[in-house]
Amino acid sequence: MLKQNLQLKLGQKLAPQQIQLMKLIQLHTLEFEEELERELEENPALEKVSDENSDEDYSKADEEYESEGNESIETDFDVDEYLYDDEPSYKTASSNYSADDEEFDNQSLLTEGQTLYDYLLEQIRLSSIDEEDLKIAEYLIGNLDTDGYLRREIKSIVDDLAFSQGVYTTQEKVTDVLENYVQKLDPPGVGARDLRECLLLQIEKKVSSDSAIILAGNILRNQFDALANKHYNKILQKYDIDEEDLKEALDEISRLSPKVGGNFDTQTITINQEIIPDFVIQIKDNQVIPSLNNKNAPTLRVSDEYKEILSTYSNDKKSAEHKQAALFIKQKLDAAKWYIDAINQRQNTLLQTITAIVKLQKDYFLTGDDKNIKPMILKDVADITGFDISTISRVVKSKYADTPNGIVYLKNLFSDSLTNDDGEEVSTKEIKTHLQEAIDKENKRKPYTDDALVGILKEKGYNIARRTIAKYREQLNIPVARLRKEL
Repeated sequence: MLKQNLQLKLGQKLAPQQIQLMKLIQLHTLEFEEELERELEENPALEKVSDENSDEDYSKADEEYESEGNESIETDFDVDEYLYDDEPSYKTASSNYSADDEEFDNQSLLTEGQTLYDYLLEQIRLSSIDEEDLKIAEYLIGNLDTDGYLRREIKSIVDDLAFSQGVYTTQEKVTDVLENYVQKLDPPGVGARDLRECLLLQIEKKVSSDSAIILAGNILRNQFDALANKHYNKILQKYDIDEEDLKEALDEISRLSPKVGGNFDTQTITINQEIIPDFVIQIKDNQVIPSLNNKNAPTLRVSDEYKEILSTYSNDKKSAEHKQAALFIKQKLDAAKWYIDAINQRQNTLLQTITAIVKLQKDYFLTGDDKNIKPMILKDVADITGFDISTISRVVKSKYADTPNGIVYLKNLFSDSLTNDDGEEVSTKEIKTHLQEAIDKENKRKPYTDDALVGILKEKGYNIARRTIAKYREQLNIPVARLRKEL
């Protein structure tokens, strides 16, 4: 039985234009340039003012834009009647995903290269190997990870060969092919099953009577655990050598690569990691002056030519084709006006955000000393700018600033706070800087333990627990004292 119900619901939806604006805000300079070029190609009603005419044309474009405002472009007929209830296809195919789910088209940043897999196959197929062993070798190569290691068990590979390749063999046979064919390929160390074997394969390739290389091979072969745990006294006693001999052997080992596949592309592509600053910070008369990178502030305008075309088509009220053409042109013109407005909003948001950051971190920008970084979280910047915290997060995401002291990643300026012995709030970044300095200056023969580091920082006025020291040390990628020990 059919029933009619009346329900009242309160919901919130983001318009496609709002979603697009959020995307523009979080793009860094290189991505923004690509997005702008894409938009210029897709919308012929949008024009970029040339550098030579940018000053006068920009002021003219500003006047035109302000006079037009957000009103629709006039026509002699009601364009809306042709729109029905359908949304225009222009720039509406967006989904309201979170920033972390974004996937940007970086095709222009990709370059082709040879993979480790292709390089090894090329070698094995040119070697003297029978057909069955070649199938096993090719399958082994296909199971190597991007670092060149064979992480799978031999037994599992034997089973897979039988089920997927129709090759029935034994663990002994697969091990023989691995050790006598795959591990003999270039680069040395490929096909290893663990770090010890990888380093040992490389040192064995160095055919030499050099005592340091021989000692290095013996250490890797017989004293790897002592080496990994830096129990140098045990090695000295085992081989009855002095510290100078051990140091030479360790130098040889340090020249070996733990990831022999690192010089090859993992998926036939490599990504260009060029950094282009999004902001420029200048110091004048002890004042910090922030500005946008010029590439973040393009001069755009709506095409006069397209306006004239729209006026021409709209005068013909009888032709259906002309009405459809006028509808298309109007959509492009409205989209161009909105895009210019979105770019202006983006520039304004970026500039207000960096101005607030500079205000909070003025001492740091003046000196360039990490110790002068003050505690700052997203909410602090949001309170000054009036923007939402999520907007501030999008602005600082993947953004860099060019300062007199070098390129700065904006996210590195944000940190929590702790209270020192004087009752002042200090940035965790400042504490990490003192921790790094203490470890840099320590005697590497007797590195500081975490307890010792607690005492050192306490003398500087930072009363921090040992577990906090351990956490900060791990964040700085600094190993424990035992692993920092050197001869």
